[in-house]
Amino acid sequence: MPRDLAASVRPEGPNRLAFWTCASVLALALWTSGAATPVYPLYASDWQLTPFVTTAIFAVYPLVLVVVLLVFGSLSDTIGRRASILLGVSASIVGVLLFALAPDVGWVLVGRAFMGLGVGLSLSPATAAMIDIAGPVNSARTGAISTASTAVGLVFATLLGGALVQYAPEPLHLTYWVLLVVEAGVLVLVWRLPRDRDEKAGHWRPRWPSVPRALLGAVGAAAVCVSASYALGAVVLSLGAEIGVTLIGTDNAFVTGSVIALSMLVIAVVALASRRVPVVIAVVVAAVATGLSFTALVLAAAQQSLGLFLAFCVLSGVGYSLFFASGLGIVSRFAPEHHRAGTLSAVYLVAYLVQGATALWLGAQATRGGLESAVDVGAPAIVGLALTAMVAVVVVMRGRERRRRVAA
Repeated sequence: MPRDLAASVRPEGPNRLAFWTCASVLALALWTSGAATPVYPLYASDWQLTPFVTTAIFAVYPLVLVVVLLVFGSLSDTIGRRASILLGVSASIVGVLLFALAPDVGWVLVGRAFMGLGVGLSLSPATAAMIDIAGPVNSARTGAISTASTAVGLVFATLLGGALVQYAPEPLHLTYWVLLVVEAGVLVLVWRLPRDRDEKAGHWRPRWPSVPRALLGAVGAAAVCVSASYALGAVVLSLGAEIGVTLIGTDNAFVTGSVIALSMLVIAVVALASRRVPVVIAVVVAAVATGLSFTALVLAAAQQSLGLFLAFCVLSGVGYSLFFASGLGIVSRFAPEHHRAGTLSAVYLVAYLVQGATALWLGAQATRGGLESAVDVGAPAIVGLALTAMVAVVVVMRGRERRRRVAA
């Protein structure tokens, strides 16, 4: 980000507007990601889709996004944050329009690919811009607001989306028309951001996201943290509605959307409440919450218990929030500005690859053996990933503290 946007630790005036515009892009990205969640049961019933095809609709998005991050991960470091975000939001608009018009699953899959393209082009630059504006000294605050922004987007996707699907006309399409209007509004806000291309950056060419050798440990820890949070998100967003329908005993999209939105609300509250919590403590709490959440989910599936499913939603929200904020906080502290977008792209690349693979794997398992079987095999793997994230962060942060003491 240029110096005219890299401002004080508490953005004011134009910098404040730019900061919150980028936060709105994060919210929009996750709203776009989760927009289909309340509609999945309708797709399954109206179009006779198996759980594998339903989760494939979800998984196309992160898998395309991984390809985009591989090729365009450092694009905004060359053409500027604003230009990259504009391209991303425009591609998302195309994807949402295809969903709004979709007569069959083929349109939905293509639309999902455009959503992945759009979020891949906009998510890392928007996150990097927020860090640039607020500065590394405010890394905890920026991480908390980033996490809360994504949660707000998911709340709109599940709660508002569920209400539109259940009570408004055109349940397969209207929620996307509403999202399209919001996308257009955010596009206008992004257009008004200051132009920020660094003339010394040269011409862009496709290249893999690059991470300096000195940052590999920190980026690895951040990537595992965000991967753990996104794996949790894959369970909630790709299978949560169908699990909810089974346990609640109703096909009311607003009711199931409200239950899933509970997890998103917890994510936002925890993110804002925990911004002063040290990273090491945060990841330990996140790992414990993840373990408890899947214990509750396994028992909920076995006992057909709505109360235990609600406990899963709350605990998984705690785990997601703390892992995601911790991952972004580590990047904020360790990555210099000129490597920040590429570093974030590497982190998101790993996380979305994990999310897409998790959704497809669990969908295939649910098709073969049912939802309870998918939960039983998925729980140990995701809890293991959470424990890996905890260990990685502890090792990285202790190493940093050790080097600081030696330098002193």
